[in-house]
Amino acid sequence: MRIGLFVTCLTDTLFPETGKAVVTVLERLGHQVEFPAGQACCGQMHFNTGYRREAAAMVPGFARAFGDYEAIVTPSASCGAMVREYYPVLAQPDQALAADVAALVPRVHDLATLLVDVLGVEEVGAHFPHRVTYHPTCHSLRMMHVGEAPYRLLRKVGGIELVDLPDAEICCGFGGTFSVKNPDVSAAMCTDKVAAVRQTSAEVLCAGDDSCLMHIGGALSRMRTGVRVMHLAQILAASDGTAASQGAAQ
Repeated sequence: MRIGLFVTCLTDTLFPETGKAVVTVLERLGHQVEFPAGQACCGQMHFNTGYRREAAAMVPGFARAFGDYEAIVTPSASCGAMVREYYPVLAQPDQALAADVAALVPRVHDLATLLVDVLGVEEVGAHFPHRVTYHPTCHSLRMMHVGEAPYRLLRKVGGIELVDLPDAEICCGFGGTFSVKNPDVSAAMCTDKVAAVRQTSAEVLCAGDDSCLMHIGGALSRMRTGVRVMHLAQILAASDGTAASQGAAQ
């Protein structure tokens, strides 16, 4: 399958190893992964802050960049949700663009659902002998509807000890601009999430969004917990158990 990588701003600028890991996993499975140079921001920050016109301006560029791919994969469920849920609304004034977006949206997937639901794969050849707990981020859970896909993938990783995260479905408090506008509430929510992570005695906290991992990871670091944070793609890309070095040491 020819797959376009929608890497997203945050991954491209701050967590490039995540994007590389996505490519590693898919190429290991025999798929062709390409990085369209014309891609840009999805416009989520603009849209969430009320700049609807500025967000709408991002839609045509995305449609041009990714229109020809059989599937589009992103390591960010929040950005994927922006495209799937809001691009059809933003594109409506332009009938031709709306038609292009309607054809494109069903092909946009986060890594977990692309692997499990589209490609029918759970075993990706990963080996990661560490104690890991998984945080299902809000957008992945409630908007991308990843369901059990991440857990099914993690359970097939060689050597892993996967432990349940208490109150896993509760938000970590990041929420993009929410954490900027409501810092005290955001910090309190993150403190609760960190307490849940520490209850698991996990070495690594895994999630499908680097934005949430950045938020939780910062708190884990400040509290000197010793827990690393890693994107799901990095664990799935590990073949000899050494990918832990890619995770941010907390």
